[in-house]
This record gives sequence, C-alpha cells and structure tokens, in this order.
Amino acid sequence: MSDLNITDQSFEGEVLKNELPVLVDFWAPWCAPCRIVSPIVEELAKEYEGKLKVGKLNVDDNPDTSARYGVMSIPSLIFFKDGKPVKTMVGAQGKENFKRGIEEVLSS
Repeated sequence: MSDLNITDQSFEGEVLKNELPVLVDFWAPWCAPCRIVSPIVEELAKEYEGKLKVGKLNVDDNPDTSARYGVMSIPSLIFFKDGKPVKTMVGAQGKENFKRGIEEVLSS
C-alpha cells in the first residue's frame, strides 16, 4: 500500500531487497507540487497492488537516501527494480504520464 513510509533505515529492506518493482515518491510536507502528486500516487498504488510496491520517503527526515540517489528536486518518483533505480520522473505530472512510466518499468 502507498501508506508505506520509507526511511533511511528501512530503505534497503523495503526497496532494494523487494521482489516487486518499487516506486518511491521522494517528497516533503512543505512542497506544494508534492501535495498535488500525492493523491495520484495513492490511486496508482491501489491500481497496481500486487504488481508494484509504492512508498513515500520524506526528504527532510531522510537526507542520506535522498543524497545517495541525487534527489535535487521534489517530487521525484524513482522506480527500483532488482535493487537498482531504473527510471526517474521529476515534478508534478498527470496520472496518465505516471501510468506510462509504470507500464514501461513493469514491461522491462
């Protein structure tokens, strides 16, 4: 479920060692575009349940992981597959655009 809050401490187990592809929403509470994207990410988590794991990582509370993956702008949605980042989408975008990104990752 997308209510999965990922932290620097849980990142390896929840994301890198996950059998499913994982979408991580790098966000912050003060970020207006993040608040726009959040309900879209929630919907996508429900639609792709069982095929894709979705979680959120607060960049203010978890600076190590954000720095490790070069997150400079938020929202940044990074797709991980087999423990590696395979696609990044930056900025507020429409649901259809995110769905195209998910389908691309799932089919690769």
